[in-house]
Amino acid sequence: MLRTTLTATAVVAALLAPTAAHADTDEAIPALTDARGRTLTLRGWNLADKSHRGDQALSAITEKSIRDMRAKGFNFARLLVFWDDLEPRPGQYSKDYLRRIERVLDWAEKYDVKVVLDAHQDVFGPAFGSRGIPAWATRTDGLPFTPHPEDWFSEYFEPAVQRAFTHLYEDADLRRSQARMWRVLAERFRDHPAVLGYDPINEPMGEMREGEDLPSAARRIESEQLTPMYNRIADAIRAVDRDGWIFVEPTPIVGEGVPTGLGRIDDPKIVYAPHFYNSGMEAGADYDPSAGWIENYEAAVTQYPKEYKVPVVVGEWGPLNNSLPNMNRFFREAMASLGRYSSGWAGWEWCYGGGYCAVDADGAFRTNKELTAEPYAEAVAGTVRSAAYDSGAGAYRLEYDAAHRGPRATELSLPPGAWQVAARGRAIVLRPQPGRALVLAAPGARVTVTVTRR
Repeated sequence: MLRTTLTATAVVAALLAPTAAHADTDEAIPALTDARGRTLTLRGWNLADKSHRGDQALSAITEKSIRDMRAKGFNFARLLVFWDDLEPRPGQYSKDYLRRIERVLDWAEKYDVKVVLDAHQDVFGPAFGSRGIPAWATRTDGLPFTPHPEDWFSEYFEPAVQRAFTHLYEDADLRRSQARMWRVLAERFRDHPAVLGYDPINEPMGEMREGEDLPSAARRIESEQLTPMYNRIADAIRAVDRDGWIFVEPTPIVGEGVPTGLGRIDDPKIVYAPHFYNSGMEAGADYDPSAGWIENYEAAVTQYPKEYKVPVVVGEWGPLNNSLPNMNRFFREAMASLGRYSSGWAGWEWCYGGGYCAVDADGAFRTNKELTAEPYAEAVAGTVRSAAYDSGAGAYRLEYDAAHRGPRATELSLPPGAWQVAARGRAIVLRPQPGRALVLAAPGARVTVTVTRR
């Protein structure tokens, strides 16, 4: 029988009694933590509105979107914001756009969803028919650009786009403008309860040199241009916000199993935030289990966080065609892989319809995407020893050593359905509301939590 209230003084006294300490588990990749020292797991989706600008910006993101996400068990959103909307003219920041961002953040706070603000760009920005870096900050030296509407990603390799990235990274005035833009965002939202951190630039690219192959160019760009850029932006953010996490991305080439060339970012709260896409599946192909892509990606993507001792949150993932024959296996294997090394992820994207959308027009999960909704521990008040979900059995198991001081409650998220939650060790389970469970443990206790589908 699950307990829903603390009714016995003896139970409370037993839980609060001190116990012997355990040696800390040595984790190769650190966990993401909150301000109270709890170990966090983020599961959620990107919230994007690329179509609306100006006085209609962000209008496609509604309170319903965040309410529905939370109702299905997700606690995290990566919110796309655009520099071209924030600063339409040099030095002039849109107060209306900041209010629109704040409205979304207020909804996130209402439903207990944590948010990362992502300065998004696709193919650099409006100068090339997309969104991101403003046209006034786009310098091409007169090099050509040819649109490729049938394959938008190939536009990154157009000479004008590549040169624009070089100027962004190398021109002193553009460096200052980008840093100031981030200082404005961080100063405005540093105290908002929903804001977990900042993603300085989405899927950064750069200019290839003659004779370079793509992996070599990516590693050079990451080492020589992205690393100093992230350090500059971190300094700008830290001038106004000491607490928010900074999510740094490699180039998208990491999706092909290429380890990043990023160097150390001199900041104590860095998260490595790669994306998890396969070029074949992005073109609509089915998952090929024999190709070893997930295994190769995991091996490559874990090198940086192991070396620099930073947590990992995957900022985007999910195939274009989720209903092909092997996609059920893909989602199961991808979720297991993400659970092995990351502190969480944001799928692409929360919307109502087809394509990449998580749910259909009626709000029901689209084929196989229900596999992204698992029980998990949103916040663990202690040191996690192991955590895993068996999708076949419909069972989640968490083992942790409760903290000796500080927060006592470990928070669990449960997707829709009937779930039984039990705890072994000096702990009890509370069910304060649908879709949530709390485990209250004695200081230092070794606790095992199981969540099973009824």
